[in-house]
Amino acid sequence: MESKNTKRKITEMVEYILTWLCYGDAQAASRVAYTADVQALDSHDVMIVPNNHLGNSIIMPDFSPVKTEHPSEGKTIIRTDIVYNTFFFISRAEETFNTERDEHNRFAARFSVLGNNHRLLTPMLDEHAHLLLEALGIPLPTPGFQHIFLTHDIDFIARYRYLRGILGGLIHGKWQQMKASWKDIQKDPFYTFPWMTEQDALVPNAQVIYFVKQTRGKGYDYPQYNLSGKDFGQLKKRLLDSGAQLGVHSSYYGDLPKNPLSTLHRAHYLCGSVRQWQKLSKADYTDDFTMGFADAAGFRLQTTRAVRWINPFTMRLTRLTMHPLIIMDTTLSDEKYMNLSEEDAFNMCQRLINSVRKYRGDLCLLWHNSSFTPDTYHKTLYGKIIQLLNGK
Repeated sequence: MESKNTKRKITEMVEYILTWLCYGDAQAASRVAYTADVQALDSHDVMIVPNNHLGNSIIMPDFSPVKTEHPSEGKTIIRTDIVYNTFFFISRAEETFNTERDEHNRFAARFSVLGNNHRLLTPMLDEHAHLLLEALGIPLPTPGFQHIFLTHDIDFIARYRYLRGILGGLIHGKWQQMKASWKDIQKDPFYTFPWMTEQDALVPNAQVIYFVKQTRGKGYDYPQYNLSGKDFGQLKKRLLDSGAQLGVHSSYYGDLPKNPLSTLHRAHYLCGSVRQWQKLSKADYTDDFTMGFADAAGFRLQTTRAVRWINPFTMRLTRLTMHPLIIMDTTLSDEKYMNLSEEDAFNMCQRLINSVRKYRGDLCLLWHNSSFTPDTYHKTLYGKIIQLLNGK
């Protein structure tokens, strides 16, 4: 028997999901019944038949074409449980029972029911939302972007300002680059911030966020730049003067800073997990931008739109908003991941950007300042994407 508290949490969760599927239109959502009782159509226009698993065991989502019936004019029965499908993906429920992880203890695309195929490239929940709006006779949202988030993780401020970088420079004979960096950090190959701020400013109404490491550098968190030092102080001023926001880039090991710079968060190496999202939702963080796979671009949440996280352990709707991370630079180019050529990477970006535009979602991109070096194609690729977003 379900307790009253469990029933209340599930009711709250279902109401939220229905409103979210209706693009925030609570009045439209009130016309939808989530029940197997066909008499609900006496007072509702759409009935979604549950599969009886919300609040019980976790099962796989239904990827088959959505089954609908029209018993009378203006009435629709949806026999595919699109509410459960939504819960499954926005809660990341599969990560609670699938224990496969990669070398960085991340849940990778290749372990997911989405896999590295067309499912990851198609936002199924947004398809569900459009189907529901059509059943309700509501016009679909005008194509476009609800928000554009141009985000950047600052893993390194400079290449030759820490021991490992200096040793690498010595080994590879980068004397001139090292000398230039020591004299002026803006001459360092990783100090690409002036160009980045210029490019991002070309996209009207884009929200630019730089995620900053605040925890003590160790292991994969190394190197840790000095947040109180001159170099970071000058950089921080430059970024804030450009209109950018600062976010928290939490530790590879899951540590959160005691005094966070902001309530915006992204995990280092995209090492997000259900356990970490629990920690974030209990703390004062409001927004997480980790929600993408490192090994494959696409829709890990199966939506282009921001959504509040549902804790799959407690079935509780939290205050933490998850922002789908659609594309990361190294995902496209790294030989361990997609290993795409510049042309194929741009075609992939165009496809995903067009999907976000179609469903009037939030476009969230991640490029590191350390990626815009002459030995990669990312400076050219990012410039093309900026032109695409600027309508040129």
